[in-house]
Amino acid sequence: MESVGNALGPLFLLILLGAGLGWWRQPGGDFWPRLERLIYFLLFPAMLVSTLATADVSQVPVARLALALLGAIGLFSLLLWALRTRLRLDPPAFTSAFQGALRFNTYVGVAGAAALHGSAGATVAAVAVALMVPVVNVLCVASFIAAGTLGTASLSRSLAALSRNPLILACLAGIALNLSGIGLPGWSQPCLELLGRAALPLGLVAVGVALRPAALLRLDRGVWAANLVKLGLMPALVLALALLLGLDPVTRDVALLFAALPTATSAYILARQLGGDAELMAALITGQTLLAMLTLPLWLRLAG
Repeated sequence: MESVGNALGPLFLLILLGAGLGWWRQPGGDFWPRLERLIYFLLFPAMLVSTLATADVSQVPVARLALALLGAIGLFSLLLWALRTRLRLDPPAFTSAFQGALRFNTYVGVAGAAALHGSAGATVAAVAVALMVPVVNVLCVASFIAAGTLGTASLSRSLAALSRNPLILACLAGIALNLSGIGLPGWSQPCLELLGRAALPLGLVAVGVALRPAALLRLDRGVWAANLVKLGLMPALVLALALLLGLDPVTRDVALLFAALPTATSAYILARQLGGDAELMAALITGQTLLAMLTLPLWLRLAG
């Protein structure tokens, strides 16, 4: 437990630092929204490209990792739709609960994997991101479409944004460079690695800035359902699948880590743009991020 705490503790401290900066509104102005865009569109994609383009992916059991992670995501997405009427949530609230149950915070995931298992963990984490980001984005946009919160114009814009998602494009570019044998020639590799190193600490601080403590006052069916799936049932199923599939300890830990991550802060923006319940989304992001500081070490301890 001490080793897990030592690995994840500094990450949580960076998130709390961000929460303090957000509370005191420092540095002020539009600094944080601009920094979030820089991280999302440049720094984090650079890290994904540099990792995937040079990684020895043959050492990662991609098919079994995909079966564990995507199998659990697919099962719980179907379960949530099957229980939609029983949850008695209106369409905007349901789409936010759906996002809260399936989306994951990539910054915490990649930083946690690297802290736990070094470069081997970072490689497995990059593969997990490449597998999960396209699937989760498609499922979440589909939930808005099926729930009827989108108009025709919003639908076309959301599909266009999906095709331009920088994380999806970075994963595709990194995989293409790896499979082609081109890799990252010359100065491109150290350049992208330097950019990528800035992504995780800044991303974790930005996660803290995005927290909304006042939203924690909301405790309804949507909050309970999403939190139960995201922080309880999802990691339990992924851990069971990882053990059943015989994943090695590094891959198992990273799979469990990504299954138990709190939801992504970007889900709030998507909820506002596509007709979701933004206040419910803020409550889920804040509550899950704080709860994950307790549940993540417990799950990883259980696996170890």
